[in-house]
Amino acid sequence: MQLKVIFLGTSSAVPTAKRGLTSIAVQRGGELLIFDAGEGMQRNFMRSGLGTNRRMKVFITHMHSDHVLGLLGFMQTLALNGRDMPLYIYGPEVLKEYIDVNTRLLNVNLTYDVYFTPVQEGVVVEEKEYTVKACKAEHSIHSYAYCIEEHDRPGTFYPDKAIALGVPKGRLWHRLQHGEDVLVDGRLVRSSDVTGPKRKGRRIGISGDTRANKRLEEFFNGCDLLVFDSTFSEDEKDRALETMHSTAREAAELASRANVKMLVLTHFSARYDDVGKLVKEASMLHSNVIAAEDMMVIDVPYPSSDQ
Repeated sequence: MQLKVIFLGTSSAVPTAKRGLTSIAVQRGGELLIFDAGEGMQRNFMRSGLGTNRRMKVFITHMHSDHVLGLLGFMQTLALNGRDMPLYIYGPEVLKEYIDVNTRLLNVNLTYDVYFTPVQEGVVVEEKEYTVKACKAEHSIHSYAYCIEEHDRPGTFYPDKAIALGVPKGRLWHRLQHGEDVLVDGRLVRSSDVTGPKRKGRRIGISGDTRANKRLEEFFNGCDLLVFDSTFSEDEKDRALETMHSTAREAAELASRANVKMLVLTHFSARYDDVGKLVKEASMLHSNVIAAEDMMVIDVPYPSSDQ
């Protein structure tokens, strides 16, 4: 199953010539999970070629304009492109009022159904193959961080073991490969009898706007990829404290303690035309750090020994 992250906007409160406002798309197979919708994000969404009529969920971290103002434009763009599949939106409870009032005042005519779910800490979405969880972030207003967690996959299938147990090739093999137990001539054959140990799923963390703290360190523990608020460099730490954001160094400290495999810095203040300084500060504490750029795509593979 392909899993990749597409950065649609990587600036903080002010867009720049190179960076739009915050938005991240996670493509998992044929489904899109979109995190935040800064103003104008639909332009890079259309440039990305991700498609407007596919399974799609939108998660909003908090009600600051650089994270939510683009949602209505995005919804209208989907409609104008003929979307007819439902759209699922998750976020702070007040987000529903924002959507309802603005779709009415702006006369936004949607061609699809919208289903809204208010977010609380814990499990937000439970699907067959993955879960999305939320944790309260530490920001100037009520805000959430999110984590996508794939469920464990069945282990490697061994045909010779299935043959030895008298399982005929075909649909029963398929079911065993996908973790189901089956009956063969009245005998129960367990998936674990013909497969290896279960294989871990992948984990992607998205911080939203926040201070780095112990709770988020625990929440993001073991992520394959973590996208974290890195608004400021270390020499602007007082400003980070004042605005309830993080520095690149603080993001790296958290990622290192949380055993994160890859750290992606984002949400950069417009004062940094070159974010190399922030990457350098973070790289002193974590060995695998990159800076997000608009339209950057990162593939998140399974471990090479666990395909």
